Amino acid sequence: MAQAKPNRSPAEVEDIILRRIFQVTLESGRDHVPSPVYLEQTAAEVLSEGRPLLLSMDIMERILIDRLSIPNLEPPLKYLVQCYRRAQEEIRKIPSMRDKSLSVKMEEMAKQARQLAVSYSRIVLGNPDMFPQSALEKSYLLDLFMSGVSSSYDTFGESSASGITVPLGFLEDFLRDFEEESLDPILKQLYDDLKLAMRKVASPLQSCQVPLAVLKHLIEIPVCVKALVNHPSWIPKGDHVDGRFIEIESILGPFFHVSALPDHVIFTREEQDVGQQCFSNADTRRPADLSSSFTTIKTVMNQIYEGLHFVLYALLKNSNTREKVLEYLAEVIKKNAARAQINVNPFKCASSGMFVSLSAVMLKLCEPFLGDSTKMNLIDANYVLCNGRIDCRGLTAIHASSEEIATWVDRRNYARTEGYRQLQHQKEQEERRVLQTQGATSSGSLQSFNSVGVNTIPRSASDGRLTKYSFVTECFFMTARILNLGLLKVVSDFQSLLQDLRRCQDALETLEAQHGPGAPPQLEQEINNAKLEIEHLSQQRFCYDAQICKDIELLQQALSFYRLMLVWLVNIVGGFRMPLPAECPMEFASMPEHFVDDGIELLLFTSRLPKALDGVVLDDFMNFIIMFMASPLYIKNPYLRAKMVNVLNAWMPEKSKSSAMSTLFEGHPLALEYLVFNLMKLYVDIEFTGSHTQFYDKFNIRHHIAELLEYLWQVPSHRNAWKGIARSQEKGMYLNFLNFLINDSIFLLDESFNMISELKKMEAEMNTVEWEQRTPQERQERTRHFHQQEQYVRWDMTLANEDVGMLAYTSAEITSPFLLPEMVERVANMLNYFLSQLVGPQRKTLTLRDPEKYEFRPKKLLKQIAEIYVHLSRGDKDNVFPSAVSSDGRSYKDQLFSEAAELLRRIGEDGRIIQEFVDLSAKARAAASEAMDTESMLGDIPDDFLDPIQFTLMRDPVILPSSRTTVDRPTIQRHLLSDATDPFNRSLLTPEMLIPNTELKNKIEEFIRSKSRI
Repeated sequence: MAQAKPNRSPAEVEDIILRRIFQVTLESGRDHVPSPVYLEQTAAEVLSEGRPLLLSMDIMERILIDRLSIPNLEPPLKYLVQCYRRAQEEIRKIPSMRDKSLSVKMEEMAKQARQLAVSYSRIVLGNPDMFPQSALEKSYLLDLFMSGVSSSYDTFGESSASGITVPLGFLEDFLRDFEEESLDPILKQLYDDLKLAMRKVASPLQSCQVPLAVLKHLIEIPVCVKALVNHPSWIPKGDHVDGRFIEIESILGPFFHVSALPDHVIFTREEQDVGQQCFSNADTRRPADLSSSFTTIKTVMNQIYEGLHFVLYALLKNSNTREKVLEYLAEVIKKNAARAQINVNPFKCASSGMFVSLSAVMLKLCEPFLGDSTKMNLIDANYVLCNGRIDCRGLTAIHASSEEIATWVDRRNYARTEGYRQLQHQKEQEERRVLQTQGATSSGSLQSFNSVGVNTIPRSASDGRLTKYSFVTECFFMTARILNLGLLKVVSDFQSLLQDLRRCQDALETLEAQHGPGAPPQLEQEINNAKLEIEHLSQQRFCYDAQICKDIELLQQALSFYRLMLVWLVNIVGGFRMPLPAECPMEFASMPEHFVDDGIELLLFTSRLPKALDGVVLDDFMNFIIMFMASPLYIKNPYLRAKMVNVLNAWMPEKSKSSAMSTLFEGHPLALEYLVFNLMKLYVDIEFTGSHTQFYDKFNIRHHIAELLEYLWQVPSHRNAWKGIARSQEKGMYLNFLNFLINDSIFLLDESFNMISELKKMEAEMNTVEWEQRTPQERQERTRHFHQQEQYVRWDMTLANEDVGMLAYTSAEITSPFLLPEMVERVANMLNYFLSQLVGPQRKTLTLRDPEKYEFRPKKLLKQIAEIYVHLSRGDKDNVFPSAVSSDGRSYKDQLFSEAAELLRRIGEDGRIIQEFVDLSAKARAAASEAMDTESMLGDIPDDFLDPIQFTLMRDPVILPSSRTTVDRPTIQRHLLSDATDPFNRSLLTPEMLIPNTELKNKIEEFIRSKSRI
């Protein structure tokens, strides 16, 4: 307790207190504990003034300057901070003095000493060369801020970090009432130090919360906020600046960089490799250990997201800094536009970690309007159309070309400007009338009025970036771009990583299969290299799992954003209504395609993750998919529309394991009315995608459609809709659908049968003496080819089974389209061909050791073929099917039906089916006999009566309008199902353009009658 002793004067008490605060003395050799620093120069000056050698308030600043000028002592800033602490302690003790008048004076003196410590701390930081050693304390202020962060990382107080302790209140006093010009260089250095400190923390496993907490504290201090956004590194400038440079050199970049996601090796130190630290040798680790790592990474990353959101939200709330933040975000987007490419240059673009953090923060900023439908009206599409803060001109649009968009925008802006000028002219006329009525002089008033009018004409597209948009608009479109470059790009990278991992695992399996006696010496090294690559990819995979797949909250926030995006786009076309308007609104067609693609891609990704869709309302997504998946006039990209089918496929109850999905399919109004139709339409449209790989792409897409249709056929309401489509579109879309279904079935089964024969030969080859005599390299190459063929067969047979299965179950209730003149022969030829392959002499080439391995089930396939024959025979009211079966000169043989019937009995087919199959065989045999009699009767047929494509007698000749060629109607209609061109000159041709050749038809009928009379 500080009490003035009776034998001590006030001057002596003052000396004692100042000696304790500043740890100095004017008396040489005096014994004190702790030992003070002797101020020889100040002592000499005091003596020369004839004063006693006592420290006093009036020489306090001289004392401090003298102490700070002595070299090789405690660094100046550290010393001043401790002076502040000691002054605080004295202020707490002084009130206990008995002499209250002395207590007041001493308290005032201690407070002045405390303020002096603050003032000289500012001087030391602002002028580092003024005192010895102060230049070595560059980052000391940052250390003080870090030490001032409490364990909660939200408040400042008596706490310690890195061995440095900051006194309570020092930082607040340091920043209070500081001249801005003097503080600027200090804060600039502080932010530079903070950036450098954060740059050392690239992994969430390192301590990253303290620097982030310092930043959070600084943005609550107005002068620090201003210094932050005016810092040269807020947005680095220069021609050399790219996305990676901004990430490294901007103030916020290193904070956003912290991530568990893999970065390029050059930017990752060993201690920052999360995969190596957490997930090495994961296959030997306990699940609990992996789960703990997942939880740690997810928790830390969410804390970082929260902290960064706090920072951006505070800056955006401040009207003085909002524009700077939006400029920063726009620059980050602009400099990283190349992240949208498949192959990203890691030296030019920011890391995935930075953009995932940005994505998470932007989604949090969007939260206030994601659940408020009224805020959707604030989203202004002109931000995209007129190239606001972010330039969307280089982005692929949903449907319109860049030229179409530019022309439309210019025309629209001109119309708006002209309309505004006309309105202004009307107002001007009204103003003149009013002024004249009042007898006023119009010249001055009109001049003033005109000057205002000219300045208020709306900005055109050319200066659209100067237009002020609402924050909702800015935030909405910036979030869309950042998600495209961030979260969605990472999802794509993750899927590519999984593919690479599977390829490496398959390659390792192939290499290990070749391991053994006689293996080449380099095989062991190849196996080890493959294992190392798999380990590396596995570690990366777990990092993605931890930060992306396990963060269900982040994914669901993104889904909420894209739900708003899709609803907003639908509102442009008039809302959730079907059918869509005949003409696509240009505003919708001009929006960037990735707005839709990203939403659908994320939906597909989350649909395959356990529990990712729990609690997510999917009705709006379902509405959007049904409306647009079969609408090429609205969404041009067929692969994007096909991706929508993939989403529905993943939602099927059997795959999603969710009963809620059944309700979505079986109770959704638009689904009940339009889903089956649109799936069939897309099945047809996808035949031609414009891509060089379109022939093979269509099989993958149709595979997902076929799975969906099979499920929907089992739902009574959808089956009824299906049958209604078959009736109403019998000669339209449904016939096209049936044609492509048959085309695919023929191609896939034919390919499969050929490859199965080849596999059989290769199996036999591998079990010969000659095989063992081949070189190891030859065996390796041949084995690799064998496994590749196995994969092809397995896939083709899977698709073929789906197609034949669909023909079987639909023909049980829908037969009329199969029996149309343009279709019946094609169906019969297909069935005859399959039958000949399965029961004819070549069936021996299709026997494999393990056919199930290749999804090849010949017994089931034969049953389905027989059932299709029978179904079509049952629905054949005009008895056209037997003739079509028997007229197939390539594959029809009567004995095949007998052999097939016998096989069907052996494999347990229903007896009624077998009997009806035998009956059809008899009808076909009779039709064949009748056809032979007719051919014999007709004799030589004039060439003019023969179809130029099939070389058969025409029954309904028609003229093709372009080539003027006459062909039989069923022949050309069958051709048009797959190709809408004249086969003789490739000009456009549709069924409606066919011209009946009545004259020739009459001649043919007369020819037949004349032959019949003979």
